[in-house]
Amino acid sequence: MLGLYARIHPMKCLTAAAILFAASLLSYSQDHAKQIYDTERAFERAVAEKGINAGFIEYLSPHGVMFRPEVVNGREWWKSRPESPAALTWNPIKIEVSSNGALAYSIGNSIYKPKGSTDTAEFYGHYITVWTRQTDGSYRAALDAGIDHPKPSTPEPTWSAGTPSPVEENKTNSFAGDSSIGFFQMAESRGLAKAYKAYAVEDVVLMRDGKLPFVGRGAAGDAVGEVKLAIKFPKRRSFIEAGNLAYVYSTYTLVDKEGVEKEKGNFVQVWKLRGGKWLIAADMFLPIPPPKS
Repeated sequence: MLGLYARIHPMKCLTAAAILFAASLLSYSQDHAKQIYDTERAFERAVAEKGINAGFIEYLSPHGVMFRPEVVNGREWWKSRPESPAALTWNPIKIEVSSNGALAYSIGNSIYKPKGSTDTAEFYGHYITVWTRQTDGSYRAALDAGIDHPKPSTPEPTWSAGTPSPVEENKTNSFAGDSSIGFFQMAESRGLAKAYKAYAVEDVVLMRDGKLPFVGRGAAGDAVGEVKLAIKFPKRRSFIEAGNLAYVYSTYTLVDKEGVEKEKGNFVQVWKLRGGKWLIAADMFLPIPPPKS
């Protein structure tokens, strides 16, 4: 009977198979998202129990990078630092995993206490961490970056499994790096606001130091629209891509109308496939302080 049904209604069978495959992808992605969440919590415990230095050394990948303020190898940077008494706690609020489980990112909020857990001085912030799956199936941070900002007026809810986000496969094998060329060209020629409007997902998360995150394409466009300086990017940018997710980090420069450099910094962007098009899911721009005279 199954063979007869397949011959009479081939499209129905294909549709059912596609639905089952999509459902399996959703479950697969959600399982890995939960693994990322558990890794975040284990990372936080390691920092509390072993100290910030040891915690970061354990959960950064061997090639994991941080902005301090220039790009550095995170493990080596922490190994070179004196042991810190500071306390750092955080709360993951968003997690997305690539369709093949090899790459993921998380966004969350944080509280830093310089002198330890009983310190009354608190510094609030948000972070973005890019995770890569290791050969043993665990996840380690390939990139970790954060911003500082005023204390939020209301707490954000922690990440929960909930309803999984739709998972889109890269059926055409398109490359995020190729697709991003239009964004960088538009940002330089027509401004960041227009570039985000064309190349950001509707629920994009944009992070800038000193300010709470801007969530949504409209809020992101308004935020960057306030910057009156022109932006320049390096011509060479390397994307790391897996399935329907990719990320890139590099430098940027802000210049005035005469072309004089006013700010230089590092940025990280996460791109994901949405409706067959590569779009920005989240980014963070961090200025490098000018050298002291």
